[in-house]
Amino acid sequence: MSTELTIIVAGVLCLLGVALYGLLMVRNLFQIVIALQLLVKGALIALVLAGKISGQVNLGQSLAVTVIVADTIVAVIGLALAVQVKRHTGSLDIKNLSTLRR
Repeated sequence: MSTELTIIVAGVLCLLGVALYGLLMVRNLFQIVIALQLLVKGALIALVLAGKISGQVNLGQSLAVTVIVADTIVAVIGLALAVQVKRHTGSLDIKNLSTLRR
């Protein structure tokens, strides 16, 4: 593997590590959505890199575009739910979601 690919793999691993750390340590709903977005972006870069390594760049890029579209929809729904939780409870803390039970 060339130096350029090694740098990209290291960047992907760092991005995934930061995203996983964010998911484990953050309790704010907006920040959780951002951490999930970072996780998906790291996976997308890895997907495109795998396509390049295997010689099928077009397949990797088309799969990445499909994942971007699906991920955008998930992020919008997650943010809309976070806004509704904020309106209902007055807070974005995950611990306050237990008060939403009937």
